Amino acid sequence: MSQANLHPMLNIAIKAARAAGSVINRASLDLDRLTVTTKSPNDYVTEVDAAAEQAIIDILLQAYPSHSILAEESGREHGAQGSDYLWIIDPLDGTTNFIHGLPQYAVSVALAFRGKVEQAVVYDPCRNDLFYATKGRGAYLNDKRLRVSRRIRMAEALIGTGFPFRKGDNFKRYLKMFEDIMQNCAGLRRPGAAALDLCYVAAGWYDGFFETGLSPWDVAAGSLMITEAGGLVGNFTGESDYLYQREVVAANPKIYAQMVKILAPYSRVLKDDEDTPTEAEAAGGGTAKASDKSDVLQALDAAGDTGGAAAPDAAATVPARKSVRIRRADLAAAPESTGVQGGQDAPF
Repeated sequence: MSQANLHPMLNIAIKAARAAGSVINRASLDLDRLTVTTKSPNDYVTEVDAAAEQAIIDILLQAYPSHSILAEESGREHGAQGSDYLWIIDPLDGTTNFIHGLPQYAVSVALAFRGKVEQAVVYDPCRNDLFYATKGRGAYLNDKRLRVSRRIRMAEALIGTGFPFRKGDNFKRYLKMFEDIMQNCAGLRRPGAAALDLCYVAAGWYDGFFETGLSPWDVAAGSLMITEAGGLVGNFTGESDYLYQREVVAANPKIYAQMVKILAPYSRVLKDDEDTPTEAEAAGGGTAKASDKSDVLQALDAAGDTGGAAAPDAAATVPARKSVRIRRADLAAAPESTGVQGGQDAPF
């Protein structure tokens, strides 16, 4: 899709992402001058994050002063409150890579209308790669239409992920999860920026991706890229409430079914007390309880052995996709209060 034919709001998002990228590129020329602050163990922020975020917010609010803003560093301090339009911003996804000079980081900007992501931009300033998508109009990389991969065998799939790095992470659980995935795929990769990882699934460079502990700003833009490229995204049990469950799996439809079958036992959803409502239920969303998840697993058995080809109707065995609602009450909460820490910015 020619950028001359883009939706006006997407054009503004692109302008904002490129402005943030310019801030980041200038700062990358002299990393020794950066002031690095620790938000929590192994979770860093620099003045570049703040400057890039402000550059984005200035452009968005100049164009749309009545819109709401949710940004990683400043939360909901900017923009109008209660608007149907909510911009979800990660000014520098991959801060730890950035401060070490590793050229794997990105700017992520998404626009949700009444809780549904409709515009998305992920900009890689190191490579000048621009990923963008509009709901119903496809996903693109520098004007080239994106499609998820066509691989159907998990044994041949290249999978992206993130490693644990926060205090309190269940490392033994991660190791077991990695073991189960690694024994069933062709390779596992961990570059360190979730927004780009999701775009790589949309581009077909990865066949799938999974991680826990991600925040809405880490996945909002990338998730639209994947669905517009023909892929699926959800939590470890295949449900669509991944924005609130702190776990996400994304892949082409065939690999998605096989990944969910492997990852479902590690889902936080399955470990929830049956009598404890999920965030979606508490808000009236009606998300299934843990007792309902066994039906999901039984359905996914139709996908066949994880090391072999999925059944022809494997995509149909995945639970029907529900519209993902981004509730302001959830997003307004600070990471510390929700238990959600930043994205993939880890020292691995």
